[in-house]
Amino acid sequence: MKKTLLTLLLIISFSSCKSSKHTKERTTSSTKIITKKNIKKNSKTVSSGTSSNKSKADYIIDYAKQFEGIRYKWGGTTKSGMDCSGLVFESFKSYHILLPRISRDMAKKGTKIQLKKALKGDLLFFKTGNRRNSINHVGLIVDIIDNDINFIHATTGKGVIISGLNETYWLKAFHEARRIL
Repeated sequence: MKKTLLTLLLIISFSSCKSSKHTKERTTSSTKIITKKNIKKNSKTVSSGTSSNKSKADYIIDYAKQFEGIRYKWGGTTKSGMDCSGLVFESFKSYHILLPRISRDMAKKGTKIQLKKALKGDLLFFKTGNRRNSINHVGLIVDIIDNDINFIHATTGKGVIISGLNETYWLKAFHEARRIL
């Protein structure tokens, strides 16, 4: 009897375990979960094993862009809600680069760089709002056009968006740039 009960208990406990790493696939045609195995590019899937002139930074940026328009959620790391450090954390993690989960801790990783030497895939750190004495916001550089640095990040008001560093608010709050790749 004890043996049967123990076996039944083990079967129930193992059958209820699910990995939190698995993502449910959405059924809408405009949204696709991008994994390290495939990247959506102009409605075609490019395998990461094929030769391509895309850099690791390009793939990380593409991964981050799939969250554009997702609402802000403090501590969020999924399509149901995302915060700024969660966006960066998940984007780098998708390519096996583990960063700390909090923006002020991310700012201790990589190499500090001059803003004029920043490239796609570098991180921008900010001191915003009432907490201007410590880093509390991070963004991922997606492109640089005519000396305007565009970065993807999650804001409390608009969710995941792409902004320009030349915007007055972000330029005033900017603290430093760091290179991880």
